[in-house]
Amino acid sequence: MVHRPIYLDCHATTPVDPRVVEVMLPYWTESMGNPSSVGHLYGWEATSAVSHARDCLAQAIHATPEELIFTSGATEANNLAIKGVAEAYFSKGQHIITVTTEHSAVLEPCRYLKTLGFEITELPVQTDGIVDLAVLEQALRSDTVLVSVMAANNEIGVLQPLAEIGALCHERGILLHSDAAQALGKIPLDVETMQIDLLSMTAHKVYGPKGIGALYVRRRNPRVQLAPQLHGGGQEKGLRSGTLYPPQIVGFAQAVDLAIAELEDESERLTQLRDRLWHSLQSLGDVHLNGHLHQRLPGNLNISIEGVDPQGLMLGIRGDIAVSSGSACASAAAQPSHVLKAIGRSDRLAQASLRFGLGRFTTESEVDTATTVVLETVRSLREICSQVQHKTSKLSP
Repeated sequence: MVHRPIYLDCHATTPVDPRVVEVMLPYWTESMGNPSSVGHLYGWEATSAVSHARDCLAQAIHATPEELIFTSGATEANNLAIKGVAEAYFSKGQHIITVTTEHSAVLEPCRYLKTLGFEITELPVQTDGIVDLAVLEQALRSDTVLVSVMAANNEIGVLQPLAEIGALCHERGILLHSDAAQALGKIPLDVETMQIDLLSMTAHKVYGPKGIGALYVRRRNPRVQLAPQLHGGGQEKGLRSGTLYPPQIVGFAQAVDLAIAELEDESERLTQLRDRLWHSLQSLGDVHLNGHLHQRLPGNLNISIEGVDPQGLMLGIRGDIAVSSGSACASAAAQPSHVLKAIGRSDRLAQASLRFGLGRFTTESEVDTATTVVLETVRSLREICSQVQHKTSKLSP
């Protein structure tokens, strides 16, 4: 049997929980109707399933079912939110604020809008990865139509102060969008108390299927206007045309239901595992924690290690543990992580980073094994580096 590495990359994606697969199966084979086919039983079954799922997802973020628009994932939801607001509110202003550490699914739509004449402000973060509220407040202008700040960072796990940001925006009549792809089901989210106007979600970060997500769009105080980015049959109130996919939608709702039900206990368990891992890795010395020590996702640990070759580090561990260096979307690139650069890490430290994403099926034994692998690999690489430096110094005149 082929040896498979221990999976510790749950910020990239998660395995689908068997309990999620179970509820999805009938909608591929038995209740396989199109929710738009309202003239027969199969369509009614699909419509009912989608409606129930919408109710469950809305309840998870304290929204109403009518405020949820299903999408193919968080990337589409982010694009619909940002481009949709920009187009709908064009006459009000063309200034949008976001943050340098956002996911590319937020930064790239913003940069696209810049080519159309919009002014984009990318706020810096502090060394712990958190936005300075005073800097944000100073950046707000009379022509600012949208602020986009993610709930939890996909690389360093940092949690942004959304409630405070929401209050600042609403005082000035500015809309707040948040990419909550990493946060949904892992921390409490309440769009009302946090004063969030648009919220992007996805299923595959929370033990659901890939290819399904949703966008929350506030309908009151204020009622958010959006320009659709996909045109067709007029599904999802005309904001996102395309045939709805009941198996994925049902799985999405089940995944979130399970995550919310288990949130408190799972958060405590993952925090203990994460702290156990961090405590052990500190024995290496010259190891830097990336991001705030406490204000972060329970299962996230992102570190930079001095005195190692970045490529050698990944090559040394990848046969035993599956982790990322930076985000999954950019880990194949040669450039250092823009998130780690934004918090002040050098190119070398940014490249010599490891992102551990602990999840629902991660065990204490796996964490201990991963710790041993990293400790042995780093010590071996440092010894090789020391020997090379010693030989080099002896050859120097």
